[in-house]
Amino acid sequence: MPTVMKREQIVGFCWSVADLIRDKFKRGKYQDVILPLTVLRRIDCVLEPNKNKVLEAYAKYEGKLDNLEPLLRKAAGFSFYNTSKYTFDRLLADHTNLAANLRNYINGFSDNMRTVFEKFEFDRTLTKLDSGNLLYQVMERFNSVDMSPQHLSNHDMGTITVG
Repeated sequence: MPTVMKREQIVGFCWSVADLIRDKFKRGKYQDVILPLTVLRRIDCVLEPNKNKVLEAYAKYEGKLDNLEPLLRKAAGFSFYNTSKYTFDRLLADHTNLAANLRNYINGFSDNMRTVFEKFEFDRTLTKLDSGNLLYQVMERFNSVDMSPQHLSNHDMGTITVG
């Protein structure tokens, strides 16, 4: 069960991740790991309540409708969605294929959200984390934190890495 933390605690959590990756990433590059994974974890928590609705709609209408976007957005309850079977929990359950499955998870996002991770150049960071045997440890740490909107406001979410 993920831990509910206050904003100040999450800032400390981010620094603990920085401590974990310090031998593979220079101090100025910590944000290449922490920022996209913070966003990814938040989105995972946001989409979790309606994940099965999205997957059901996708399975039912894939190949039958020209444009699934409106249907999947409605099922998700947001202007973005994810059609991958993965969540943070499911990704961590198959640690031997974590990097490939994480790429699949990111590719399952709607175009508007996938673009965010492309702008982060997250694939390069993912490769570095994986080759440094840090990907599982970092993902496991992020999975331990509840970043759902019920426990962390959008305002607090936006100021997490500011410290």
